[in-house]
Amino acid sequence: MMPADRPGGGEPMPSPFPGMNPYLEWPGLWPDFHGGYIHRLRAQLAPKVRPKYFVRVQENVYLHELPEVSARLLAVADLEVGTRPPAPTPGGGPAAVAAPATIEFPVQVEEIRVPHLEVIDRHGDRVVTVLELLSPANKYAGPDRDQYLAKRLELLRAGVNFVELDLLRGGPRTLRPLPPGDYYALVARVAEWPRAGVWPVRLRDPLPTIPVPLRPGEGEPTLDLQAALHAQYDEAVYEEYIYARSPEPALSAEDAAWAAGLIPGPRGSAM
Repeated sequence: MMPADRPGGGEPMPSPFPGMNPYLEWPGLWPDFHGGYIHRLRAQLAPKVRPKYFVRVQENVYLHELPEVSARLLAVADLEVGTRPPAPTPGGGPAAVAAPATIEFPVQVEEIRVPHLEVIDRHGDRVVTVLELLSPANKYAGPDRDQYLAKRLELLRAGVNFVELDLLRGGPRTLRPLPPGDYYALVARVAEWPRAGVWPVRLRDPLPTIPVPLRPGEGEPTLDLQAALHAQYDEAVYEEYIYARSPEPALSAEDAAWAAGLIPGPRGSAM
């Protein structure tokens, strides 16, 4: 949809929520929001760190073995009684022998790609900071969470700063204990590790502006997490369809009533 087609003559459509929009946490929508939001953060950060650094989008790849299934029988050739010599090939060599039946192997591996940001030293081609936006797979117990936590520890031990954003209310946190909050931003500087800064955010509070550490002693550029959310909400035109279902996880009765009052237009009746 082009801006001119939007209601209000092309005006930007920021999220109606002051902070994180709980309707964006729906699992079916999250991959779209996740990818778009990461690119919005890069658009903010890249001009602030150039020319010494550049920012690239990289992907964590998670491989899932699917449940075991039987191979599928595709075709069975008609079998003739007796034998018949294979027909000669044009080059005079023996012809390929056709199998009497054909099967298809099942696909055993599903590949999931989750983007994140890396700040790279242009001269040494070295990663100095990694920024991750958590996905459900990172939070719930299982091999994906184990892989993510191992990678985080490996990066910090290798002298890489780490920024972690948790904009999902569901699932266990990757660190405990934490101050009360619904969402979190974590900034782990190599010079301070194992300590890290934490920004707890309530549902009704704006998302914070956080620092992005680089080399020790260097100035730290900032990321406006709320501005990035509004930009992604506007570009993806989420207001056209995300309010047709209730948030997941469900809100408390009090928060649900508050949220219903913020939803634009008649869509609030869909809750």
